[in-house]
Amino acid sequence: MNTRSASRLRRIAAVAAGLVVASMALTGCLYSMIPATSTSVGPTAQPDTSGVAEDLKPFYEQTLSWSACGTGMDCTTVKTPLDWMDPGKGSLDLAVVRHRATGTSKGSLLTNPGGPGASGLDLIKSSLSYAVSPTLAKNYDVIGFDPRGVGASTAVKCLDASQMDDYLYTIRPGARGSDQWTAAQEAQNKKFADACEQNSKGILPYITTVNSARDMDLLRGVLGDKKLNYLGYSYGTFLGATYAQLYPDRVGHLVLDGALDPAVSSLDVNTTQAIGFESALRAYMTDCLKGKKCPFQGSVDEAMSDLGALLASVERSPQKNADGRLLGADSLMTSIVAALYSQENWSYLTQSLTAVLKGDPSIAFQLADFYNNRENGKYTSNSTEAFRAYNCMDYPLENDPAAKAASDAKIKAEAPTVAPYWDGPDPCEQWPYPPTGKRGKITAAGSGPILVIGTTNDPATPYAWAESLAKQLEGGILITRVGEGHTGYNKGNSCVDDAVDAYFVDGTVPDKAGIRCE
Repeated sequence: MNTRSASRLRRIAAVAAGLVVASMALTGCLYSMIPATSTSVGPTAQPDTSGVAEDLKPFYEQTLSWSACGTGMDCTTVKTPLDWMDPGKGSLDLAVVRHRATGTSKGSLLTNPGGPGASGLDLIKSSLSYAVSPTLAKNYDVIGFDPRGVGASTAVKCLDASQMDDYLYTIRPGARGSDQWTAAQEAQNKKFADACEQNSKGILPYITTVNSARDMDLLRGVLGDKKLNYLGYSYGTFLGATYAQLYPDRVGHLVLDGALDPAVSSLDVNTTQAIGFESALRAYMTDCLKGKKCPFQGSVDEAMSDLGALLASVERSPQKNADGRLLGADSLMTSIVAALYSQENWSYLTQSLTAVLKGDPSIAFQLADFYNNRENGKYTSNSTEAFRAYNCMDYPLENDPAAKAASDAKIKAEAPTVAPYWDGPDPCEQWPYPPTGKRGKITAAGSGPILVIGTTNDPATPYAWAESLAKQLEGGILITRVGEGHTGYNKGNSCVDDAVDAYFVDGTVPDKAGIRCE
């Protein structure tokens, strides 16, 4: 489950799925619209309202109405405040799925797959075994939800499919970095932002991680849990850490896998991720050169140089796909990034690059479409929109030319293959609302032990971020997975899996020094 942050990754999309759900007005005189009683499928616990402010109790006192939505699964909708600082202003809908424990339940386990913008509802409904082990599924009611702005919850909405194709795939006029090219990029970013403002029914200022973390506490309360048990991947680590900072006394068991460093700026994120994907690309190339089907030859440095030449070639002469789209360097880079999230995808990257070298862009477009959640000319999610909304509100804009120049120089030096195609005008400069998020360390003082998992050559959330978050958190304990790819739990490493499962099921806490899993 992927995380895309900062200017380059904010430009190329995100992961999620779902439908747009209009928010319902909720004023002080309409609190009675929240159902007090209901008929449910499966168990419905008594809501936990301990420590909840009076103006928020109508939300926490919701009794959930569940309906069957799959084998062992129930779905419901939860009302949450549009504005947590002014609960009478209105409400949003949160779409929630519960996979009931196959054994005796210890309570609820909330999950988040990342993004921001990924559908937690879809994760559990269609990929439960990817999200959690059988051990966790046996011991917990596993909860997936679409955060505010995402999928089947009240969602951010911007462009239709044709417009999205133009935004994500059309090659802009002018040489890369020229005034003409920059102006075209900025115009498209403005068009996108204006569409989001026009079509999202006033929710954009409230699509923030802080609000989403407060939504998670509401889910904890209406599910009847005294404390939050949570497994968050990628961006979901930032969401979980934010929750722990807001509600340290309500933290039960938290596992944060593929960690974001909450203290780094968007510029630092952009720089670190560029270097991370270059490192992952070199690891792929090292493996590729050992096989008979690799389209490159020579040393890793020579092969990387040849890949750079291929990117430059499609930049000069884009390749036409059967559907009429043109594969330029940006779309080819998107396809490469998509494949680098998991070592299991490396064979597809080899097929793609082999085909592009022969003038066939079809597999590259398949990878790029997978990354952008595009199927048969349609977009299966609002992931790009939600991703943009969260990041533009969470990250302060970068306005230091000297810092930008230093970042560009570092990327050019340490990520020379991806560097030419990594950056561009920051789309958040065109966003209709100023960011409200602040970057800083998260300590979650008083929360108790929190497990942080980092993979040593994770391209999207580099290992250094996991090290940093584990040190920041007062109760942080680092689990290191030595290997490739994004995130570490439930990926076949028994050392990681056993430690996480024992923590959730038995309360076994690893030594403060952490665990290194080869």
